[in-house]
Amino acid sequence: MSINTIANLPQGEGRKVFLRLDLNVPLDEGQIREDYKIRMSRHSIQQLLDRGFKLILATHLGEPIINGQLIPGALEKLSVKSIAVYLSALLSEPIEFIPGQDFTTIKRQLEKSSSRLFMLENLRFWPGELTNDPHLAQELASLADFYVNDAFAVSHRQQASVAAIKDFLPSFAGYLLEQEVVNLSRALNPSEPLVVIIGGSKISTKVNFLRNLGAKAHKILLGGALANNFFAAQGYNIGQSLVDKDSISLSGELINELGDKLILPLDVIVKSQDRPVVRQVNQVEDDDTILDIGPATIQEFSRVIKLAKTLVWNGPMGKFEEDHYQHGTLFIGREIAWHSRGRAFGIVGGGETVAALAMTKMANYVDWISTGGGAMLAFLGGEPMPGLDKIVY
Repeated sequence: MSINTIANLPQGEGRKVFLRLDLNVPLDEGQIREDYKIRMSRHSIQQLLDRGFKLILATHLGEPIINGQLIPGALEKLSVKSIAVYLSALLSEPIEFIPGQDFTTIKRQLEKSSSRLFMLENLRFWPGELTNDPHLAQELASLADFYVNDAFAVSHRQQASVAAIKDFLPSFAGYLLEQEVVNLSRALNPSEPLVVIIGGSKISTKVNFLRNLGAKAHKILLGGALANNFFAAQGYNIGQSLVDKDSISLSGELINELGDKLILPLDVIVKSQDRPVVRQVNQVEDDDTILDIGPATIQEFSRVIKLAKTLVWNGPMGKFEEDHYQHGTLFIGREIAWHSRGRAFGIVGGGETVAALAMTKMANYVDWISTGGGAMLAFLGGEPMPGLDKIVY
C-alpha cells in the first residue's frame, strides 16, 4: 500500500491548499461538548503552515439538509464559525472566516487578505455537496493549488469536497488520514489472534465489517442491541427490547457463516418493572427490555480479550448512558485499554464507543482511536472509499 502524503507536497511559498477536515463535533446549545476531531486536525494544519502554505479549511457540521430541504434554524445553529473560533484558540493562530457561498466574493477575500488560515462555511449548506456535483467540486478546486484530505470520517461518502474535487487538483493525504489508514490496516493484516468486539444497534451498517473481519478473526464478541437480532434468530424471547425485525433472517445467516467464531452473550441485564435484573438469555420475559450484557458474559468476553494480539472494538454493549446499564460497556472498555499498548494492538472507533471509552478514563492506553464510525466500518469491511481514491494506492 502506498499513500500520497503531504510530505510529497512542494514547498508552499504562498500557494494555497484546500484542506478538507472533519470537524463535525457534538454541540450543546452552540457549545462544543467533545473536541477530539478538532484536536486531531492540528498536526496537518501546523505542518502545512510551517511549509509556507495558505490554508482554506473546509468541514461539514451536522445535517442541515434533510430530504432536500434546509431545516429551520440550520444556517445559524450549524454555522461553522464557532468551530473556527475554537480551532483558532487551539492553534494560537487567527482564522479568517468566510461566510456565504459566492465564489467571486470568496476569491476576492482570499486575494486581499494577508491571513494564512481561512475557513469556509459549512459545506453541507452548499448545493451539490451531498450529490458529489462536479461543478461545485470544480469551483471549490479553483480556490487552491492543491487538495489535502484529512477527513477520514467522511471518506466513505460520495460528496463533492471528498470525491469529485480530486478530479481537479493534485491530491494528498493529511497526517490524520494517513494514520487512520495505517493503523486500521493493522486489523486487515493482524497479529493473531484477532478479537473483534462489536455492539451498537444497526446491523445493516456492520454486515460487511462482520464478514470481512470475520474471515480473519479468532473470535467475534457481540453485544448491545445488535445481539437482540441474533437472539431472535435463535428463537429466544427478547421481550420489549430494541430489534430490527427485517434483519433477523440475516442474523441467522451470520450465525451459520461465522460458526464458533461468534460469541453471543450468555446472560443479560434487563429492565424489569423499572429495575435492573440479571437474566439468562433463554429466560427473558415478555415485559423485559435488554439493556446490557450480564456478569457471566463479561467474564467470558474478558477471557477472550486477554487472548488477543489485535483488538477491534466498535459499538457499546448496552445503554451505557444510564448508570444501571453501563457496567458491561465500561468493563469491556477498561479490558481493551488494559490489554492494549504492547499486549495487543487496540483499535477503537465509533462515536458512542469513543464516548464510552472516555468514561473509563483509560483512553490514552488504547493504541488507536479512530475519528471514523461509518468510515471505519466501511474501510474494515472492504467497501469503496471514494475519499481515498487517487491518494491511497
